[in-house]
Amino acid sequence: MKNKNIMVTGASRGLGLEITRRLASEGFNIFAVARKLTDELNELIHHYDDGQITFHEFDLNNTDNISTFVSQVSRSNGPLWGLVNNAAVGHDGILPTQHDSAIEELIRVNVQAPILLAKYASRSMLVGGGGRIINVSSIIASTGYKGLAVYAATKSAMIGFSRSLARDLGGAKINVNALAPGYMETEMTQGLDDAKLASVKRRSPLGSLATTSQVAGSVAFLLSDDATAITGTVLTVDAGSTA
Repeated sequence: MKNKNIMVTGASRGLGLEITRRLASEGFNIFAVARKLTDELNELIHHYDDGQITFHEFDLNNTDNISTFVSQVSRSNGPLWGLVNNAAVGHDGILPTQHDSAIEELIRVNVQAPILLAKYASRSMLVGGGGRIINVSSIIASTGYKGLAVYAATKSAMIGFSRSLARDLGGAKINVNALAPGYMETEMTQGLDDAKLASVKRRSPLGSLATTSQVAGSVAFLLSDDATAITGTVLTVDAGSTA
């Protein structure tokens, strides 16, 4: 996997940071995209002092400039081989009272931006003769969750988008898949009260939550040679909670 360029969005913390860490350890060159450079990402960048991980500041709300952004990154660093559309916003709220601006941002960042990134990244992949696109969805796309109707809609969109895009790009040897994580051991779940967290864990046959490391490992698998024949599907990593 050495010298293959992968763009990871939302790379500054949480799952995106762990994906960046795992893929760098696999030998990929990582273009870590986020709104700001966190201390954790900066530390990881300096761990790979050969420039294997580079930070690229960009706000996915700025959809008008995605084409220019992808072009500049690939022109400066070489064509993309992979794209991991991980970044998302997660505003919650009951739809009747949810502000229109929150709905618009959810759709813009969680749907429009990943689609545009895939559009321009795939052009770069066509030049290189192939590649991989992974769109991070969520189990909420299929299970639903109170207060997350719009978020669920955006994550459902990523699944339909991935399946159809796989058919569009398969002839060019570009694989497209969706990844559907469940609850993970992150800062978000640390904020849950003990009773809620226990309830989530009870839904899992394994009695646990998936870790960001385990989900990142699934991303690494979908980018590996072992996944050459896998496209147009959804890989669920949720410790069995949707079984």
